[in-house]
Amino acid sequence: MSTVVAVDGPSGSGKSSVSREVAARLGLAYLDTGAMYRAATWWCTHQGVDLADGTAVTAAVRAMPLVMGMDPAAPTVHVDGHDVAAAIRTTEISAAVSAVATTLDARAELGARQRALIDAERTGGFSAGRGVVAEGRDITTVVAPDADVRVLLTASEEARLARRAREVHGTDDAAALAATHDQVLRRDADDSTVVQFHVAADGVVTVDSSHLTYEGTVEAVLDVVARTLAVRS
Repeated sequence: MSTVVAVDGPSGSGKSSVSREVAARLGLAYLDTGAMYRAATWWCTHQGVDLADGTAVTAAVRAMPLVMGMDPAAPTVHVDGHDVAAAIRTTEISAAVSAVATTLDARAELGARQRALIDAERTGGFSAGRGVVAEGRDITTVVAPDADVRVLLTASEEARLARRAREVHGTDDAAALAATHDQVLRRDADDSTVVQFHVAADGVVTVDSSHLTYEGTVEAVLDVVARTLAVRS
C-alpha cells in the first residue's frame, strides 16, 4: 500500500532536510518541488528568456527537459542532460526564482509534472510503489490535497533566518543574518501572493520546529505520519 506525505512550509523551516530524512526512514521516494522551480529558473536564464515575460517563461517551462531523481539519499536534478543540482542553489537563482514561481501558467505546468511524479510513486518509480514524501509550498493544498498525510512545517522568523544563514554562510552572526534576510523573507513575501503556506489548511497538521532540534523535528513529523495513518487504517 502506497503512502503520500505532503509537506509545505516557508523558507528556513527545515522542510527539505526533514522531508528527505522522513522519506529515507520510511523507505519512500523524495520530491523536492522547490528544486523544480529552481531548475525552471535556471533553464529560462540558460535559454535567454526574459523572466518578466510570462508567456515566454511558460513556453520555456513547458519545453523544459527535466528529470528528477527521487532517491532521498541522493536526489538529483537534470535539465537537458545537465546536472544542475549545484547551479540551481546559487544566489543568482535564489534571487530570480520567484519570477517563475509567481507566473501562474508556468506554476500550473510544474504542478502537473509534480502530480505525475507523485502518481508514478503510487504504483512504481523509485519507491516501487511504496510512495513519496513531496515538499514545497502548495503540496498540501494544490498539488496533492488528497495526500495520506499533510503537514505544514513552520518556525519563527528568527529561527528560519538563523537556519538559512548557517546553511548558506556557515554562521548565524549578525552579518550572515543580514545577508540572508532578503533572500528568505522577500521570496516568502513574493510567493505568498500566489499560494498560502504560512497557515495550515483544513486537515493539515502544523509542526512548529522553532524550538526543536533537527532530530526532534524529524521525529515530530514521523509521529504525525504514524498517528494519521493509524486513524485512516
